[in-house]
This record gives sequence, structure tokens and C-alpha cells, in this order.
Amino acid sequence: MANESRPCPCDIGDRFDYGSRGHEVQVEHIKAYICKPPAGTDKAVIVIHDIFGWQLPNTRYMADMLAANGYIAICPDFFVGQEAWKLSNDWASFDDWLKTRNAGKIDKEVDVILKYLSGQCGAKKTGVIGFCWGGAAVQHLMLKNPHLKTGVSLYGVIRFFEERSSLLHPTFFIFAEKDDHIPLEQVTQLKQKLEQNCKVDYEVKIYPGQTHGFVHRKREDINPQDKPYIEEGRKDMINWLNKYL
Repeated sequence: MANESRPCPCDIGDRFDYGSRGHEVQVEHIKAYICKPPAGTDKAVIVIHDIFGWQLPNTRYMADMLAANGYIAICPDFFVGQEAWKLSNDWASFDDWLKTRNAGKIDKEVDVILKYLSGQCGAKKTGVIGFCWGGAAVQHLMLKNPHLKTGVSLYGVIRFFEERSSLLHPTFFIFAEKDDHIPLEQVTQLKQKLEQNCKVDYEVKIYPGQTHGFVHRKREDINPQDKPYIEEGRKDMINWLNKYL
């Protein structure tokens, strides 16, 4: 396990102001942000947020990017009304906060969103991406949910592969070389388990010099040398979805 007592720095210093192109909807008991492409499509992607919640501009930017690439993108509130983590919170309370927000217990909400996407949006093929907390949720879904077609887990804490590592769907794992929260030895162990047990396509990729949260942060203006890796990560994510959706 990674050190979960140290909260992820997904938006520390790099959160950016973004107006977003989509709109908010109510889907049964879940609020969600949705963005649709200019042309009609039957392909959708569920975007699972990090600990900073479904309203983080960074995450909505990624949803809009997916829509610009031809996907219906929806980012539900998987905390279901519970408060997202705030940088002003007491870090000592993080473990207790996390206990009521289990990335492995989102199945009910995913089923509701899948029903909405197929019934209200015409989606026939749906994939999922997730960042940090959401990346762990993607791992859970790729091991258990039969209705999704593919997934991309971005720097998700590796926690659901102890008992099973046979993925149901093609899955792309994005990790950062200098991630303080996911040691590279854990990534190596994950690779070994997948090599032994996985029967579907997968890829595990480590991006040199990058830190936790690099793909969904607008770091171009802050750290220019990271720009190529941010762009590469985003392109790899889109290419994976294009291949399997």
C-alpha cells in the first residue's frame, strides 16, 4: 500500500481557473457534469474525480477534452453530496475522511450513470478514466464491472489487486516516476501480477520525471519541461480509448 496518510497533491499550486464547456445535470441521486461533442456519438466516458471532487476545474477540463475528441464525457459526484477534500482541512483528519469515501464502493452510482448514458444519451459503448482516488476506482471497476468496455487509471493507488488481478477489460495504467504516493516497487508488483493472471490487453506506463497528478494539471505555465509528458499522457489516454471504444 502507498502511504495514504499523506494526501495527494493533485491540485497543490497547479489548480487552474477554467470556465468549462459542459453543464451540470441531476441523475437520480447523483449530481454530474456532462459535456457532449459537436457531432452525435454512441461512445461515452465516465470521468472519476480525485479527492478534490467533481467540481475541480482540472477534472472538468479533462472531460471537455474528451468531448472535443468525440466522446460524451460525464463526471459524476462519486462522493454523493459529501464534501470533497479541501486544502484548508486538517491533514491529520484525512484517514478518517477517506473512510467514508471508498473507491471500491461506487458500483451503485456507476450503474445509475450507465443507465443514464444508454437511456438518455444513446451511448452503446462506455469506458472509464479516473485520477488518483478515481484511478483506484477504475482499477476496481476493471476487475468487477462487466458493462464497461475499457479503462484508464491515472496514478491510482494500487489497492484492489491483492485477491484478484485478472482484468475484465483492456486497461491502461499511467504512473509518474517520482510519485511520492505510489512507490515504483508497487508498480513492478502490479506488472508481475498482470503478467501472471491477466487475459486481456493492458499497458503499464511510467512517465519519466513526473509527479502525482501530472496529466490533469495545467503545469505548462509553471514547469515547461513537463509539458511534453503532460501532452504525451493525454494523447496516450485518448489513443487507448479510441482503440477500445
